[in-house]
Amino acid sequence: MKALVTGGTGFIGSHLVELLLHRGYTVRCLIRKSSDTKWLKGHEVEFVEGGLFDHKSLRAAVSGVDLVFHSAGVTKAKKKEEYFRGNVNGTKNLLEAVRASNPQLKRFVHVSSQTAVGPSQSKTPITEEVIARPITTYGESKWKAEQECQAMMEDIPITIVRPPAVYGPRDKDIFEYFNTMNKGLQASVGLHDKFVSLIHVSDLVRGFLLAGKSEVATGKTYFIASSKVYDWKEIGEVTRRVLNRKTISLRIPEFGIYMVAAVAEFMARFSSSPALINFEKARDMVQDFWTCDSSSAERDFGFKQEIPLEEGIRSTIEWYRAHGWLS
Repeated sequence: MKALVTGGTGFIGSHLVELLLHRGYTVRCLIRKSSDTKWLKGHEVEFVEGGLFDHKSLRAAVSGVDLVFHSAGVTKAKKKEEYFRGNVNGTKNLLEAVRASNPQLKRFVHVSSQTAVGPSQSKTPITEEVIARPITTYGESKWKAEQECQAMMEDIPITIVRPPAVYGPRDKDIFEYFNTMNKGLQASVGLHDKFVSLIHVSDLVRGFLLAGKSEVATGKTYFIASSKVYDWKEIGEVTRRVLNRKTISLRIPEFGIYMVAAVAEFMARFSSSPALINFEKARDMVQDFWTCDSSSAERDFGFKQEIPLEEGIRSTIEWYRAHGWLS
């Protein structure tokens, strides 16, 4: 079996590549000329240089593969149209290449996000039947990319998977939370607890593969998430214990997050890189509930979270320390 992975040099994609190789798949990755392949060094991976807007390289990338895992996407951008170009138009181009060049494809697994449908309205996790209400441009672009997949489902066997918050080795986003805790500050947003579905990247990519192999999953959408809902207070307590650090607790009012975002966006005007925190990221952060229900994935193809929170945080922090990210 041969699998194509887009976004294979990234955080989630590189873990997916490793899992596929471990399970005996031949793996091909579509990469840009500027892609950093450091996480894939030492692995037997076939590279096709090009991109989602290079139709020749797309045809070459999808030809002859059994599975496509589309995990590439734009998560940070300075302009809103960049999200739609990368996430919507790029997905459409890849789907069209599959339809034209690989009609025998066994499965196309599209990696979306809970942001495509928005936060939950209570601690009760949302299901796949929820009406989509994305609250950011990124989320809207991921929802529209899902719609591109829906439009192709009569021609291509597609499964859509939606991760919630993801952590694990190589992650740079939630790393900032661990880094702050390591420096002795346990910061939380808002004046009351916030709840989240959180999954270790190894569990997540295992869910992707299970979805891609399941005949029942064809034409369906699934959350791939933790079976438990966590609050950030619990996550902080576990992290502090694993780090073996004394920390000072600090609650940042929600308006304070928006003030930080305003300063970051202003400074980003003088940089080629987008702001780490912008107004839309702040809107994500102040939500009370980012919870989702993965029981459909358990029912249809047996997915269950296997890595408990403390074990996952411990292995992640050990990786950060081993690679010099944390002292």
